[in-house]
Amino acid sequence: MPTTLSVNLNAIAMLRNRRDLPWPSVEGLGRIALQSGASGLTVHPRPDQRHIRFSDLPVIRNLIDDEFPEAEFNIEGYPTGEFLELCKDAAPEQVTLVPDDPSQATSDHGWDFRKHQAFLTDVVARLKKMGARVSLFADGDGDAEAVKIAKAVGADRIELYTGPYGGCHDAPERAGPILEALGKTADAALAIGLGVNAGHDLTVANLPPLVARIPKLAEVSIGHGLTADALEYGMAETVRRFCRACGQKA
Repeated sequence: MPTTLSVNLNAIAMLRNRRDLPWPSVEGLGRIALQSGASGLTVHPRPDQRHIRFSDLPVIRNLIDDEFPEAEFNIEGYPTGEFLELCKDAAPEQVTLVPDDPSQATSDHGWDFRKHQAFLTDVVARLKKMGARVSLFADGDGDAEAVKIAKAVGADRIELYTGPYGGCHDAPERAGPILEALGKTADAALAIGLGVNAGHDLTVANLPPLVARIPKLAEVSIGHGLTADALEYGMAETVRRFCRACGQKA
């Protein structure tokens, strides 16, 4: 199966929040994304609500349920009690857990699975009781033992943190070794029955090599680069371009 695309709406929400106005519409652009071939929508509701607001979650849930019942809602974040309550209310198909400090501008590393094994075991169990698939943010450094711990805590998937790979946009000669480390991490995960997602600083240019190295890559979650392209190409055409970069025939 081709890699699917989940459109991260955070950057759209952040632009909206610059003014006390309802545009750009998170719901409206999410609708266009799903109409244009995206398989899901992703949000990261941070405690300060600086981009996605808690009030956006039921709106996106209803959009998917009412108009795109085959699509998935993916909520990512650090598992505070407040975050878990948001997940309980919004009933996402997938929850992606990231080890962010609330003050971070964006995610920049995966979990230390050895250090947080007990914590993640408890949180993953709680989320799975809610009916969610659980994905854990993971460094793509080829650490097979860390991946085994991710499996042991009950995760269904890992999401490869692709920030360093995306950071090679102006130095492509560095991309090869990073891509191979990501690939080895995916190989280790797939070998023990974990699904593999990926996300962070992915673009139309760097997606095809990633998908070629990890042909069983289940899903990519993309926000910043996709939103930037949407300013140039429009949301509908941008989603189609990213779907094609994922190997789809969109």
